[in-house]
Amino acid sequence: MAKTHPVIVVIEDDPPIRRFLRTSLATHDFAVFEAETGKQGLIEAGVRKPDLLILDLGLPDMDGVDVIKSVRGWSAVPIIVLSARSNEQQKIDALDAGADDYLTKPFGFGELLARIRVALRHASRPTEHTQDDVFIVDALKVDLRNRVVSVKDSEIHLTPIQYRLLCVLIKHAGKVLTHQQILKEVWGPSYQENPHYLRIYMSQLRQKLEDDPTQPKYLLTESGVGYRFKVG
Repeated sequence: MAKTHPVIVVIEDDPPIRRFLRTSLATHDFAVFEAETGKQGLIEAGVRKPDLLILDLGLPDMDGVDVIKSVRGWSAVPIIVLSARSNEQQKIDALDAGADDYLTKPFGFGELLARIRVALRHASRPTEHTQDDVFIVDALKVDLRNRVVSVKDSEIHLTPIQYRLLCVLIKHAGKVLTHQQILKEVWGPSYQENPHYLRIYMSQLRQKLEDDPTQPKYLLTESGVGYRFKVG
């Protein structure tokens, strides 16, 4: 049986960047289709049913955030934003609209490739945990059925809120979550404007789960935006 290559649609109005992405991704066995406007990109996304979208926000006919919102109306396909917009609020807007990740131009292809692989792994996992799910990454093990967390085979006691926060991060492992997204899932909508709660509990989780809380390898900060649970 012939190998099926993962399909990526690139929505980018800059021809040199499109050409660079097409050539580079093809060498890693991705099938790449291109669009230079938002409307063309939506058509390609609908026709190609890609495994992943790479999206620029500054398109000539519509804002990339509106493309994200439109896609999210019918698809959960991973979306990685590549944009020259480095303003933190613009990153938050894109992530809140439904983007999975955000890289600022200029970007390194190695980092983009790593983000693509994480997004594809995340998309391939079931969206809901079954009763007997056990989440393992390196020395960290979370038994979701029995609500047991251990590091290097030693059980770690978490408070209910710490455990709920960890479960939210695991549910979206590999994806950037904004402060508002996490606060809403863990504490509820009335706490979305209270990021200090989140900073306190993230610090507590790192103290309990990380070898070096000042250099975390699981619970990563996306500066000014939110957090990511690193899985690869």
